[in-house]
Amino acid sequence: MTWLNTPCTAFEGSQCIATGALNDVAPMAKRAVDKWAASNTPLAVLIFNDATSEVIELDWRGSPDEFAARLAAQAAALEVHTADHQPADETSSSSASSPRGPGRPKLGVVAREVTLLPRHWEWLGTQSGGASVALRKLVEDASRASGVQDRVRQCRAVGYKFMSTMAGHDPGFEEASRALFSGDQAGLDARIAAWPVDVQAHLRKVLADAFFWA
Repeated sequence: MTWLNTPCTAFEGSQCIATGALNDVAPMAKRAVDKWAASNTPLAVLIFNDATSEVIELDWRGSPDEFAARLAAQAAALEVHTADHQPADETSSSSASSPRGPGRPKLGVVAREVTLLPRHWEWLGTQSGGASVALRKLVEDASRASGVQDRVRQCRAVGYKFMSTMAGHDPGFEEASRALFSGDQAGLDARIAAWPVDVQAHLRKVLADAFFWA
């Protein structure tokens, strides 16, 4: 996914003015910025990355055409930077440097050093398929077991980031934060009931997976 396709949401003050891909949202946010340019008390215009709640920083200067050209240039620069820092394919290099033995399946595995206590190695040695197979099974089982909890924690962290940016000084913020991290959905709903409608709506969208495991 390119940077310009990043799903995001733009706010003008506490009002949601656009949601969708950055390429579509940014021009609408630019119009809002220009609308307030001559005002002594402009409303803040912010674009949030929907996945992380990070504010996407853009250079709003110039005409709409100049802004669009700068946005495209920024996207191109980011793509070049990403390509330059792409990690090497460890699987390919490992396969190329270490010939497989006869009949050994190509599993796409990567060799790494693992340090365990002697009793751990003894137990692994008794498992069907050997130590490598047993370790992979243990990792897969642990990943499945913790996957839901990890998703909930990440979702709550993303929601808190949005809350602190948009409502950090609003009444009930501290109480809402405590309700969020304690898994109290009803308590959170009660604490944010007086917040701007669009802020509530986006927060609930961001927190879609924050309570189903609570």
